[in-house]
Amino acid sequence: MVQLKSPTEIDQMRTACKIVGQILVEIEELVKPGVSTADLDLFCQTRTKELGAKPAFKGYHGFPATLCVSVNEEVVHGIPSKKRILKSGDIVGCDFGVIYNGWYGDSAKTFRVGEVTDSAMKLIEATRKSLYLGIEQCIVGSHLFNIGHAVQNYVESLGYSVVREFVGHGIGRSLHEDPQVPNFGARGKGMLLKPGMVLAIEPMINMGSPEVKVLSDGWTAVTVDRKYSAHFEHTVAITENGYEILTQV
Repeated sequence: MVQLKSPTEIDQMRTACKIVGQILVEIEELVKPGVSTADLDLFCQTRTKELGAKPAFKGYHGFPATLCVSVNEEVVHGIPSKKRILKSGDIVGCDFGVIYNGWYGDSAKTFRVGEVTDSAMKLIEATRKSLYLGIEQCIVGSHLFNIGHAVQNYVESLGYSVVREFVGHGIGRSLHEDPQVPNFGARGKGMLLKPGMVLAIEPMINMGSPEVKVLSDGWTAVTVDRKYSAHFEHTVAITENGYEILTQV
């Protein structure tokens, strides 16, 4: 059941979402060759505490870290490790969330590490643009699947593919609420969007095949063909006056 938020509740969510957005801006400065993915996780854990929030992911269904760090062919849910050292040419998806006063915020960005190939940079830029094309569909009276249609139509026109196994979601007092928000679908289908809906929209786009599999750690999802994947996400509120990207700073 979709939990509609009042204007007051959306206002309360803003703080959690702004903390997430701020830390993701800050972490970009650390994404450099020679840095471990565990270093990125520790930074997020420290900054979350400093800003008076709690990690949203650590302990969630047993996830062991504050930050999901997914490198190259890793799609989502990568577990940080001191042994995973970033090198020039990598791309790294950082998915991060916090809880503040009982409200969740959730966002993700994919960063380049040093000098990356043109093909990797184009994938990152296409995935980022697809997120905003999906967000543009977040208006009262639009259909839920219009979001995924906008994402899918754009990236597939460029020769990329959309991950099916993982989707966006509602968010609020819980990290994952109804409805699920797929990054694919037919325009004009799905529930009507209403004021008070808050959605975490998160396209996961692959350079090659859409097929993914989860590794033996039970978390890390990778592309089956081992080609690169990129991931972007914002928490978005739907209001009578249009959409508001709560995690954008």
